Amino acid sequence: MASRLSVADRLAAALGTVLGTDELPWRLHAWDGSQAGPPVAPMLAVRSPTAVRRLVWAPGELGLARAYVAGEIEIGDVFATLSGLDAVGRISTEGALPRPGARQWAGLARTAASLGALGPPPPPPAEEFPRPRRVRRHTPGRDAEAVSHHYDVGNEFYRLVLGPTLVYSCAVWADPGTGLDAAQEAKLDLVCRKLGLAPGMRLLDVGCGWGSLALHAAREYGADVVGITLSTEQATLAGQRVADAGLTDRVTIRVQDYRAVDDGPFDAISSIGMAEHVGRAAMPAYVTALHDLLVPGGRLLHHAIAWSAGETTWKDDSFIARYVFPGGELISVGDTVRALEERFEVLDVEALRRHYALTLRAWVERLEKHWDEAVQLVGEGRARVWRLYLAASALSFEAGKLGVNQVLAQRAGGEPPPLRRTDWI
Repeated sequence: MASRLSVADRLAAALGTVLGTDELPWRLHAWDGSQAGPPVAPMLAVRSPTAVRRLVWAPGELGLARAYVAGEIEIGDVFATLSGLDAVGRISTEGALPRPGARQWAGLARTAASLGALGPPPPPPAEEFPRPRRVRRHTPGRDAEAVSHHYDVGNEFYRLVLGPTLVYSCAVWADPGTGLDAAQEAKLDLVCRKLGLAPGMRLLDVGCGWGSLALHAAREYGADVVGITLSTEQATLAGQRVADAGLTDRVTIRVQDYRAVDDGPFDAISSIGMAEHVGRAAMPAYVTALHDLLVPGGRLLHHAIAWSAGETTWKDDSFIARYVFPGGELISVGDTVRALEERFEVLDVEALRRHYALTLRAWVERLEKHWDEAVQLVGEGRARVWRLYLAASALSFEAGKLGVNQVLAQRAGGEPPPLRRTDWI
């Protein structure tokens, strides 16, 4: 009976085992031209038996991701494909695809054998970050390795995806028609207003990226800015942008860990999209370090992604941990506020979840529009990683699985905080 099944039918059975469902959410195209699954559904094409072998050795999110990054699986509309997983209750940013039991795995292996796909585990794509041999998260050295993996892939690639603002964090949209560049400029200005920047004030931008906030704060508010990053490629381009803007007397860019900054105090500190690399265990030390670098009455703007529920550490066998943010951890907004309140007065919390969904979709649109150029810059595997990661993240923000929040806090002493938000609204 099994021999009468088409290749696509057997692939459908294998994927059903991996997904833990009999309701395949895709129209499956096999390498021999056969098809299976609902006639009207997002397309998923399996180009090679190697994809099935990957699923035998890693029967879950990691196996599927490896096959896609390696080009052994092809998809059409990335949002529709991932939404199909959500429709059967299987999409997750933390690697929650069910692992088959012994009986299900044996069935998967038999299916692989019938397709000629058994063999040793294929090597993972080169874009994969090696799994740590022991738990050693968030040492300066390990953090530098993880940051380099994500950010040192080429400044021109980031410029292509992010646009001319070169801002790699949630934009602030007046409405969906605002446009990415205007929304990012609005975010930069909102941060400066929340921090109460004025001419001559010293700003420390922790995780400064390509220097966009530093440039805005110096040019529009007259601040003197120190920007720090662990990415050498970011620092190189940020320094060039500062020189091109004629602001070398106001802005300094350094490759430096926040734990090594020793030239405080600063009047204000921004930490935008870098706390995801800090980790729960290091949060008290992070909060203390930034507190001690501020003048009395100085403000901290802490902008970070948060998991809305469940675990806060990506599983080691998840796509995002192995390909996107190795060692990354997300902390709930409640835990973030509690950590900051140990040393600061919290003035304001603003949720920007829907804004990040719009931002991510805009990045996907730019990546897909310039796909050939992206592949030329970083290779097809890296471009595929980004397409999958950005689209999955957008859907998670839209569904409320992820959130992003700006928490404004102030060190005791100095001038009292404003009575209301009129300083920045």
